[in-house]
Amino acid sequence: MSEPIPLESFYEFTQISTAFDVSPDGERVAFVTAESDQSEEKRLTSLFVALTDGSREPHRLTRIPGGSQPKWGPDGEKLAFVAAREEDTERRVGWQQRDGEEDGDDEDEESEAGKSGENGGNDGPKSQVWLFDLSLGGDARQVTEFDEGVREFDWSPDGSRLVVAARDPTEEEQEYLDERRDGGPIETERLQHKADGVGYLDSVTTYLFVVDVESGDSERLDDAFGGGAFEPLSGMNPAWGPTDEIAFTSCRTDRPDDTMVRDVYTIDPDGANLEQWTDSDLSINSPTWSPDGESIAFVGSDPENWYVPSQLFVHDGDEYESLTADFDRTLGRGASPQWADDETLYVLVGDEGKTRPVRVGVDRTVDRVFEAQGDDRAVKGFDVGGNTAGMLLSHPSDGQDLFAVDVADLGAEVETEAESLTRLSGVNREFTEEYEMPQVRRVTYDSDGWEVEGVVYAPPGFDFESPEEHPLVVAIHGGPISYDEPEFRFAHSAFTSRGYVVFRPNYRGGSSYGRQFAETLRGRWGTVEVEDIAAGIEEMVDRGYADPDRVFGHGFSYGGIAQGFLVTQTDLLTAAAPEHGLYDLRSAYGTDDSHIWTETEYGVPWEAGEELDASSSILDIGNLSTPLLVMAGEEDWRCPPSQSEQLYVSAKKQGVDAKFVLYPGEHHNVGDPDRAIHRLEQILEWYERHDPATE
Repeated sequence: MSEPIPLESFYEFTQISTAFDVSPDGERVAFVTAESDQSEEKRLTSLFVALTDGSREPHRLTRIPGGSQPKWGPDGEKLAFVAAREEDTERRVGWQQRDGEEDGDDEDEESEAGKSGENGGNDGPKSQVWLFDLSLGGDARQVTEFDEGVREFDWSPDGSRLVVAARDPTEEEQEYLDERRDGGPIETERLQHKADGVGYLDSVTTYLFVVDVESGDSERLDDAFGGGAFEPLSGMNPAWGPTDEIAFTSCRTDRPDDTMVRDVYTIDPDGANLEQWTDSDLSINSPTWSPDGESIAFVGSDPENWYVPSQLFVHDGDEYESLTADFDRTLGRGASPQWADDETLYVLVGDEGKTRPVRVGVDRTVDRVFEAQGDDRAVKGFDVGGNTAGMLLSHPSDGQDLFAVDVADLGAEVETEAESLTRLSGVNREFTEEYEMPQVRRVTYDSDGWEVEGVVYAPPGFDFESPEEHPLVVAIHGGPISYDEPEFRFAHSAFTSRGYVVFRPNYRGGSSYGRQFAETLRGRWGTVEVEDIAAGIEEMVDRGYADPDRVFGHGFSYGGIAQGFLVTQTDLLTAAAPEHGLYDLRSAYGTDDSHIWTETEYGVPWEAGEELDASSSILDIGNLSTPLLVMAGEEDWRCPPSQSEQLYVSAKKQGVDAKFVLYPGEHHNVGDPDRAIHRLEQILEWYERHDPATE
């Protein structure tokens, strides 16, 4: 067997963000990478540009850490992005009149416009829009100067202005934010009082501002404001159309904190002619104008049933309809519509455990394209510029990198037919060449009359035809509205290089297999998904892949939740490592940020207590005998750490071997590289500690 991959090599691991942008002429793509700084124990982002013909290696544009949301200007020479940098030198030198000052005033008074900060913090620079002019060269210059930063932006059609989203507190709200910054108490009257990754919420409103690119002067559009329970996470999605209208999303229902509804609105750049385009029947993201500016495409989801596949909608100026309702496949996570022309769009979908592009006509025709992708690659990001499509492709043994292909070649059935398909990056090439990567197979099996699919990652020397039993890691995806597919993950390689087979079951309740497959789990957590995962474990044993005495649980979020059910309903797991999960749905209500999801699926605790209890593994904890490594983030508001503490203490109380690991300051993830390495160390040590084959 090959040498185990050192966990410290995670510091060599580079990730490309799914948010990249192909230039209007299709000749360049701007993208963001996340790399590790071992001395600072941080992940640092950088902005790169690559030529889509692949004629040279990507060029690093930014040498100062930070940067996100790259967007090309209409001329294809200017590239704007969001970054939290120290103030531009040009803005810092010499005497400059500040907003609110009269000529001759001796005191600097800060402008109230754009002054914000969800947690009232004011430490360090705030995110602003910065701009590269690639025709001139040199460093980026600062465009915006909102005291509490910019969240998102888009270009005007002529490239002279930007529309940006920024919070703008009143004087009273600013006083509260300043007190919060100084350690004052949290005060709120909002129903949605917290959001994971953001913290405790306040009443400050986010507005759209129109900003002059050259001068930086801004005007607030008073009628273009945000709202809604998850607006701090979803944003307002501003999109400036070719006919000089600005589209955005907002929630303006009577109780915006008590619904997932988001509508599409448009407004003129001077703040006139606000118009609502949708009827508060959907949760909407990513509004995108057609080339002629007559139609808006957007992603729409059912605001009361998240098991219903998200769909591609188009509003033609008179009415809107779903173009993919009959397709019965969910759009890919973070998918954004891409117009090829006024009659044709491309969008990513989850289709039977694979993220892939489809071509959609405004006549509601849907065609699967890019068969050249194969079954062992995932399309993690997709963007169209000119006649070029940029794709972020992920392959289990070949890494995750950017590719470009002519839009005309998206119809190719095999890779040899997609002659224009060009690899643009190789950010982890040294890693994949130095260490042996896992082998991958898709498997199907029967579970209660359903055909269920899973993905198997095996050690490099594993023989699928004449297998020998290996220790098995049952890696369970989150969501549950999600799915697994073959893709490049550092943890997979770490496990397989140590002799583990990794099994990722696409259990019922997940997406990409149609509405009926997903909705079977609605309001019934701890039932059909447990059957499917258990049947998958038995399938791995029957195939000779797995030793039944060496089966280990692994999973984050719903992957942790599912492990709670597995260890209280079965004895299939030798040891389990549930991370960032929920185990008591009654007590989660109001301590997490998901009260709307809980109510739409189950109801409120004082009316649906029995239903919530039936889906709470903590009430069956008396059946527990499986050793538990329970892990949590201190500031995880999606699955609060108190849930993990309940599980840990309940196990310990019964004398079951258990360990609790809490990561201070972490949200519903594990961020910095040292902690990512520590997490894997803890999991591997836990498996080895309880592995009967370990002396």
